[in-house]
Amino acid sequence: MKKSLIIALALVAGASLSTVDAAKKKKVVVKEETPVVEAFKLATSSDSISYTAGMTSTVGLVNYLLQQKVDTAYMADFVNGFNEAVSKNLDDPKQKAYMMGISIAQQLVDRMLPGVKKELEGTADSIVSSAFFKGFCDAMMQDTTFFKVSDAEKSFKAKMETIQAEKEERLYGANRNAGRQFLAENAKKDGVITLPSGLQYKVLTQGTGAVPTTSDKVKVHYEGRLIDGTVFDASRKHGDEPTEFRPTDVIKGWTEALTMMPVGSKWQVYIPFELAYGNRDAGQIKPYSALIFDIELVGIVDDKPAPAKSVKTKKKSKK
Repeated sequence: MKKSLIIALALVAGASLSTVDAAKKKKVVVKEETPVVEAFKLATSSDSISYTAGMTSTVGLVNYLLQQKVDTAYMADFVNGFNEAVSKNLDDPKQKAYMMGISIAQQLVDRMLPGVKKELEGTADSIVSSAFFKGFCDAMMQDTTFFKVSDAEKSFKAKMETIQAEKEERLYGANRNAGRQFLAENAKKDGVITLPSGLQYKVLTQGTGAVPTTSDKVKVHYEGRLIDGTVFDASRKHGDEPTEFRPTDVIKGWTEALTMMPVGSKWQVYIPFELAYGNRDAGQIKPYSALIFDIELVGIVDDKPAPAKSVKTKKKSKK
C-alpha cells in the first residue's frame, strides 16, 4: 500500500514538473508596440518662419538658465517641462495659477529663503523650511489658525529688528562706544568747538572768502581718518587738483561744516557716526564710526548759468 502511494506521488510530481517545463517552453512574449510618431516636416512657408522664430527665441536663453542655476546637462528635462506646459491651455485660469505657483516657489527657494536664512546666521534662531512654506501657503489660503497676515508681519518685523540690533551691538558696539568716548574727550581740548548737532571742529587756518551755500559747487582738498589715525581717503590720492562737489552731495557732517567755512579756511572736523555713515559699512569705515577730516576750502566754482538778459525795445515816437 505504501509502495503504491509513493509511486502515485512520484507520478503526480513528475507530471507537475512536465507541465511547468512545458509552460516555460510555450511562454508567449507580448511585445509592446512603440507608438508611431509622425516625422516633423517643414511643409509650408509658415512652417519655416514659425520654426525659425522658435529657434531665434532661444538666443541667450542658455546663459539665462545658467544664471538661474539650471544644470544644462538636464536640457531634455527642461524640454519635457516646456512641452508639458505648452500642451496645456495656458489661458485657463486654473492652469495659469498652477504655473505661477511653480514660478513663485522657485523664486522663494532661490532668493528669498536663502536671504532670510543669512540674516539669522549667528543668532539663536534659524529658518525651518517646512514651517516657512506652511506659513506662505496659509497666508495665500487666508488660513488664520496661527496668525493673521498683518499680525505675522508685525511679529516678524519686530523679531528681525531685535535680532539686527543685537547683531549690530555684538559686532559694532565697541566701535560706536569708542567713537563716543573719543568725541567726549576731544570736546574738552583747546580750540575745539562743539555744535548742537554734535559736530566738532577746530580752525587751523581762518579764511576770508565767501561762505558756500548748499547750492554752490565747492573745491576742496581733504584727508579722512578713523579715530585710530588710519587714513581711508584723501583728495591728493586722486590727483593734485582739488575735488569738486556740492555740499549736499556728501555726508551731513561735511554739509554742515562746508556751509560755515569761508573760502581759504582749513578746519579739522570731527564727525559723530550719526552725521557720517551711520550703521552702513563703507569699506574701511565700519558701521557707527566717528570720523576725522582735515578740510581745506579752496574755492567756490562759478557754474551757475548767467541770468537771461531782458531785451528792451524802443518805442517809436509818434509824429
